[in-house]
Amino acid sequence: MPCAESCRHNHLYPCTCAMGHLSRFVEPVVLLLLKEKGHSYGYNLLSSLSEYAFTDAEIERAALYRALRRLQLNGYVSSDWETHRSGPARRVYALTPGGEQHLREWAQVLTKVAGSMDRFIQVVNSLPLPPDQRTGRQKFRATTAPERALGQRGLNE
Repeated sequence: MPCAESCRHNHLYPCTCAMGHLSRFVEPVVLLLLKEKGHSYGYNLLSSLSEYAFTDAEIERAALYRALRRLQLNGYVSSDWETHRSGPARRVYALTPGGEQHLREWAQVLTKVAGSMDRFIQVVNSLPLPPDQRTGRQKFRATTAPERALGQRGLNE
C-alpha cells in the first residue's frame, strides 16, 4: 500500500496512512460486507453495518457514502447503476480484486490494533485500585460543626 514520503512509522505491517480515518472503522466493514454479499446497494450496506461495526454509535449514512466514494476513487470498489427494475435507478457496489487485497491489509492492521488494545487493557486491569474502590464503597469523612459553620460562612460571603 502506498505511503506518503513524510510517513515516519515502521513498515512491519501495512501503512494506515491511506486507510482513512480509523476512529469509526467504516471502511473495513464495508469491504467485508461487499466480500460477503458480492454486491450491494448503499441502503443494504447501511442496514448491515452494525453487524460488524467497531462502535456502538450509529454509523451515519454520510459516513458510509464517504467511505464508498473513497474506496471507489482508490479502485477498491466499483459501482454501476441498476435500471432494469421498477422504480428509480439504484447504485450497486461491488468489491474489486484490489479491494479484496485492501481488505486483507485491513485485517493485518486490525490484528496489530487488537494486540495493542489487549496490552492496554491488561495494563489497566493490573493497576491497583485506590483504597476507596477496593471494597466497592465510597468513603466519606464526617465534618465537624465548626467545619460546617466555616463552609456555610464561605458560601454566604
